[in-house]
Amino acid sequence: MNKNTGQSNVFSLFKGVPLSRILVALFLLQILLAVGLTAYLSIRNGQKAVNEVASELRHEVANRVEQNLQTYLATGRQVLRSNQNVINMGLLKIENLATWESYLIEQLKIFPDALAITASNEQEYLAVEKLNDRQFLLRKADKSTGYDLYTYIIDSQGERTQLPEVIKNYDARSRPDYQTAVTAKKFSFSQIFTPRTEPTLLISASLPIYNSQGELLGVNSTLTHLSQIGDLLQNIKVGKSGQIFIIERSGLLVASSTTEEPFRFQNGKPIRLAASQSGNSLTQATAKYLKTKFNNFDQIQSLQQLDFPFDGKRQFLEVRPLQGEPNVNWLIIVAVPEPDFMGKLNRNIQTTIFLCLGALGLAIILGIVTARWVTVPILHFSRATKDLTDFTNGENLVVKVQGIQELEVLDGSFNEMAQDLRKTFTALISKNKDLELQVKQRTQELQQEIQERINSEQKLGQYHQVLTELANHKAVFEGNLETAFKAIAEKVANALQVERVSVWLFNSDRTKLQCISLYERSNQRHSAGLERNLTDYLIYFKALVVSGTIAVSDTRTDPRVQELWDKLLEPNNIVSLIDTSLWVGGKMVGTVLSEQVDIPRKWELSEQNFISSIAEIVALTLEVCDRKRAESALHEAKEIAEVANRARSTFLGNINHDLRTPLNSILGITDALKDQVYGPISEEQRQSLNILESSGKNLLELINQILDLTDTESSKIELQLAATPIQGICDFCLSFVKHLAFQKNIWLRAQIPEELEPIQVDERRIRQVFINLLTNAIKFTKEGGEVWIEVQPSSTNEYIFFSVVDTGIGMLSDDLFKLFQPFVQVENASTPRSPGTGLGLVMVQKIVELHGGTVHAESQLGKGSRFTVKLPWKKAGEWGVRD
Repeated sequence: MNKNTGQSNVFSLFKGVPLSRILVALFLLQILLAVGLTAYLSIRNGQKAVNEVASELRHEVANRVEQNLQTYLATGRQVLRSNQNVINMGLLKIENLATWESYLIEQLKIFPDALAITASNEQEYLAVEKLNDRQFLLRKADKSTGYDLYTYIIDSQGERTQLPEVIKNYDARSRPDYQTAVTAKKFSFSQIFTPRTEPTLLISASLPIYNSQGELLGVNSTLTHLSQIGDLLQNIKVGKSGQIFIIERSGLLVASSTTEEPFRFQNGKPIRLAASQSGNSLTQATAKYLKTKFNNFDQIQSLQQLDFPFDGKRQFLEVRPLQGEPNVNWLIIVAVPEPDFMGKLNRNIQTTIFLCLGALGLAIILGIVTARWVTVPILHFSRATKDLTDFTNGENLVVKVQGIQELEVLDGSFNEMAQDLRKTFTALISKNKDLELQVKQRTQELQQEIQERINSEQKLGQYHQVLTELANHKAVFEGNLETAFKAIAEKVANALQVERVSVWLFNSDRTKLQCISLYERSNQRHSAGLERNLTDYLIYFKALVVSGTIAVSDTRTDPRVQELWDKLLEPNNIVSLIDTSLWVGGKMVGTVLSEQVDIPRKWELSEQNFISSIAEIVALTLEVCDRKRAESALHEAKEIAEVANRARSTFLGNINHDLRTPLNSILGITDALKDQVYGPISEEQRQSLNILESSGKNLLELINQILDLTDTESSKIELQLAATPIQGICDFCLSFVKHLAFQKNIWLRAQIPEELEPIQVDERRIRQVFINLLTNAIKFTKEGGEVWIEVQPSSTNEYIFFSVVDTGIGMLSDDLFKLFQPFVQVENASTPRSPGTGLGLVMVQKIVELHGGTVHAESQLGKGSRFTVKLPWKKAGEWGVRD
């Protein structure tokens, strides 16, 4: 007894699984365990070897990179120490830089890695930069140049060619390399920076020069390209696809073994590139991983060997801080992908897998043969059991199985079970007949419900069609009330199959409802003119306002319509109705009535929704009618305004001419009196004449600006378009306002891309625009500030943008909308009222719009303003005649 129970528990695990599959599975399990353990140990040992090799490789690569960097950066130290020795021997003096020029040129020839060498003292500055093997760039500021910075090109014969670039009152002590050396008081490197002249990264090394008393005599510096570091990194092979890159503690990229530049361009200027924003996916992922792990690159103070997943593969990292150089706080990062080491190991794994699959196939064949030998007697028992499932033949089948001892024991129990199943099957047949009868009855009920649903859907389809036709009816969207209401009443009566449908609206004093359109379906007749007094039917109207829609099945008993029974409902034999109110602009303006005669009717929910939709269409028609009336009135007002505008322009033109003639006479006589044509004048009289002349000129400027504004508004200005050089426009305008900037010591400059195609404009008018904007910028910029012009084409060259930028007092963003209003000046505590008429920016906007462009203003209080003019721009040969 216990033995049978134990076997049952074991075989219950394989319930429902054929015996042949169980036997095959046991063979496969043995093979899989043996092969899997072997493969696991092999892969584990291979992975351990890979980790060791990867650690040695990245460590060796990092050592090579660090050695190359120290060698490269040592160039600046060697140059400056050499110069220090020459000074100590008395061959050169830092107090007299005139003797340094030829020496610095020879130094650049000796040290090819150095880009430039500079020397400066309290008053003088000398810099020699290598342009190529035969030419050098010399910059000097000393007594001979009036302490202005002059720039020369020196050829191979030593001949100088002066460049037009001159910087007034140049003070070399403000340079970063000078300040770095003075602050450090010893040899030191500067921060990496991008020059204005070329897209590259530079670093300078500086050494302060002291006399025997410890007094600072000057500073000697070298300038070095960092692009050569990238070349060094590219020559170091890191596996098949490994990478090396160097970053600062700020995360900015210094150099990389890839072809990627460590900077990008923004508005035509090189901008340092962060490693986390690199275009190389591995570099970007490595930087983000280190940022996440250490939170801050300053936390990495010692060598780190790490690994992280990227693109489904493990990446081995070594991060090493660069040691031994002052102010050079860089991190060397070596990244090696795991597949660079896993090639041979993967091939061995594949061989192991193929051998395992071969063993597995052999095991399957042996398992099938063994299972077939064991399961043949069992299949005989299974076929016999299947025959017992057919109880319709009425025969008492007896199963007899021989061949396997375990199955013979089941014979008696199985035959008893078959008899019990036959009795149960007979009872189920009787029960099934009863269920079939119930299903038939329920089916009939469902068919009836389906038919009702079909009828309801047909009605909904008809209602939808009517609503669609009315919504697209010409009279509805034209606001033709009479035609629209007739169409609505007729279609609603036919759709609902009611006798009467009518549309009612309140009169002007809202005391009566007036019938606008009534349709009677039996005789297909339209009529109008009926009225209902509001005071006679208070209960009815109150119910309409509260409920919106009144659906009455029997008008004889419903209290809401009892007021209508004697005079309206009973005489017309109206037994059922459905009325809905009309609302426009939050106010009830009328009703739509649908009335059934003779036979009472119960209104369905779909019919009530349909009537509500009809009310919305009626309200829409009323709104359209009101809008059409408003549009007509607006058109008339517009014509009146245009007539008035033309009259105003004519008046302003005449009055300006009449004012200008006597004003010119006044100014002429004032000049004559000041020149003492009519005799000598006193100083007080001269001051009065000056005030009179200034006031007259201001008034004449105001008259001229008003006349120009009048011409632009009346379209009297005709543009004289011609292909005009962009550089020429900007140079002329800057020259025109140069004297104003000089008076306030304001620096003027321009940022214009080279070789821009000409632009098709009226040159005189466009000059007026930029001179006005530059004058305003200088006016509102304090002494020592900066004003400049930026020119930038759009990406498609369809437009070009001119920006006038200043570092002035700025304004509040809330005041920007006032800038382009005539005779208005922005005035507050930070921007006090200045002389002017308030028409300058208005004329700027008008002239730019005549050219097909726009003007945009940006400003921040205390930080300056930017006015951007956007003009159409094409190549000169592509322009046609502009209307």
